Amino acid sequence: MAQFQTVFVTGGAGYIGSHTIVELLNAGYEVIVIDNFINSVDEPSGESAALKRVQMITGKSITFYKCDLLDRKALSDIFEKHNIDCVIHFAAIKAVGESMEYPLLYYKNNLIGMLNLLEVMERHECYQLVFSSSCTIYGEPSELPITEHHSIGGNITNVYGKTKYFIEEMLSDISHANEKWNIIALRYFNPVGAHPSGLIGEDPTKAFTNIMPFIAQVAIGHKPVLTIFGGDYSTVDGTGVRDYIHVMDLASGHVAALKKLRREHQNLKAFNLGTGHGVSVLQLVKTFEKVTGSAVPYKIIERREGDITAMFANAELAEEELGWKAKHTLEEMCIDFWRWQTMNPHGYRGQKEIKITNGH
Repeated sequence: MAQFQTVFVTGGAGYIGSHTIVELLNAGYEVIVIDNFINSVDEPSGESAALKRVQMITGKSITFYKCDLLDRKALSDIFEKHNIDCVIHFAAIKAVGESMEYPLLYYKNNLIGMLNLLEVMERHECYQLVFSSSCTIYGEPSELPITEHHSIGGNITNVYGKTKYFIEEMLSDISHANEKWNIIALRYFNPVGAHPSGLIGEDPTKAFTNIMPFIAQVAIGHKPVLTIFGGDYSTVDGTGVRDYIHVMDLASGHVAALKKLRREHQNLKAFNLGTGHGVSVLQLVKTFEKVTGSAVPYKIIERREGDITAMFANAELAEEELGWKAKHTLEEMCIDFWRWQTMNPHGYRGQKEIKITNGH
């Protein structure tokens, strides 16, 4: 069966979105992208720095619109202009700590944006969707490694995770009400790393809340010390344990999900995307120091509200049904991110001019 032709990607200028678009273009898809640059770097012209780099890597063009999902009319206008086969929905604000400080902002942006997208999709008879979900919907897990059958929603520790849970509930309801919907929810664990070219990577626009950019900023000398939240967890060394997955493995999972949607109709199905291995924060730091030869001084402070002790995946279902499995090692995650950081010490700022096709 032929694949989908045109994929609409929300939040495509962000970290995970940009890496996934590389895989989509390499797999032969036409890609239409929107982003509002809440989580990514734009330019005065309204273009995307990351997507210019994606075009360099792939040698293929992207149609891009600067658009916010809260602007329902602008979103609908894009669907009117293009024959969209499938949507991959990344767009969301995503900082755990920030979500606890500004819950209304997170509910408005993530939930209303999703509602607008679903309504516009339905009106244009586009029912194929890959949703960017999160392992945070499991809350503090009752067992590890965690499978897709684990209960969700019951003890979620932060507002960001609640928005992902509520969206999965929305998707469950609409897929039961209308059998045309064909949806896969990908429950990410902790993406790190960068494209091996060093051209694209994670470039936070807000405070450094994700661990790998913070580590790299300390290693390169832009920050004096790494702050580790919590050293008294019941883990191997007292620091939190997570399932770190290379962003390119995560990206390939989306291509596998599109193939699954084209191959089979399942209304709604969720898959964990992780390595199946738990790594503590200190283990990550030590691995980074070892493979890069750079020191990362750190200090341990009190726990951060919304964090949990440990979380790592059982990703066997994705291997069985999507034909997907994480391939990159923790060492490769560190090496690739360090390459991105050293090639781009200030992120995307100051990059060379690269042509991008804007939507009109």
